[in-house]
Amino acid sequence: MRYRELGRTGWKVSEVSFGAWAIGGSWGKVDDNDSIKALHKAVDMGVNFFDTADVYGDGRSERLLAKLRKEYKDKIYIATKAGRRLEPHTVEGYNRQNLTSFVERSLKNLETDSIDLLQLHCPPTPVYYMPEVFDILDDLVKEGKIKYYGVSVEKVEEGIKAIEYPNVQSVQIIYNMFRQRPAELFFELAKKKKVGILARVPLASGLLTGKMKPDTKFEPDDHRAFNRHGESFDKGETFAGIDYEVGLKAVEELKSVCPSGMTMAQFALRWILMNDAVTCAIPGAKSEKQALDNFASGDLPQLPDEIMSNIKEIYEKYIYNYVHHRW
Repeated sequence: MRYRELGRTGWKVSEVSFGAWAIGGSWGKVDDNDSIKALHKAVDMGVNFFDTADVYGDGRSERLLAKLRKEYKDKIYIATKAGRRLEPHTVEGYNRQNLTSFVERSLKNLETDSIDLLQLHCPPTPVYYMPEVFDILDDLVKEGKIKYYGVSVEKVEEGIKAIEYPNVQSVQIIYNMFRQRPAELFFELAKKKKVGILARVPLASGLLTGKMKPDTKFEPDDHRAFNRHGESFDKGETFAGIDYEVGLKAVEELKSVCPSGMTMAQFALRWILMNDAVTCAIPGAKSEKQALDNFASGDLPQLPDEIMSNIKEIYEKYIYNYVHHRW
């Protein structure tokens, strides 16, 4: 495993880190014992950064990570998110009382006195134009409840606005073979400001693993079954916003350029890490097997220029018109 600096925190985090949405919920059946094994396997493979949120399984994911922290003490960093507990999820909800209560709840779930990295969890766009919200985060740092803060965004424009605030250390954004726009402008701006980039949804909700078929069935509580058209939250969170059938066609062509010795998941993760503005990719893992596959990508060689060009061509052929203008 290789490591990269996260923003201006001084931390060096694993290039492939652990996204803990799937072990919390909304991804079908998940067993806590299997999740713990996956977490242990990740640490064994050099992973030292774990990303979660207070709404993943209503705190389930945070509580699982609290168990992991007990075993590894100061050897790992845990980032969580706040904001999506708001019902309704409105701009007005991003106030001192709510943010403080969300942080205190996460502190309890994580069994810690200070959150390593707190991220606003895809707030409505107007929140990025409210300096008073970021003042609240600064105060939470001064109080010692959080060490650093960042944001998780839906759109490139939100990321560009967020990094205007001097103490934003990281931006979490969807970046994968099916969502290439962040690299056009935003990444260079973030790099100049020394802001870390966490590449989320790196496998396009599993589409880029190459294991899905037209008749693949998803459990009713899996967002890949109930949120394909944005019924519950932003459409871009599910299959990166791509029509499922179109995505399958693109994946078939990607398989034809995948280097031998790499699984499709490893290929997709290695592609993300080819951009040096990215701090880490954060795939999930619900089992030891998935962890082994995903986190081994941190040791793989760089992709040749020809293959990078092939990927770009496939993106432009199948995907560009669906997503490039939207996020």
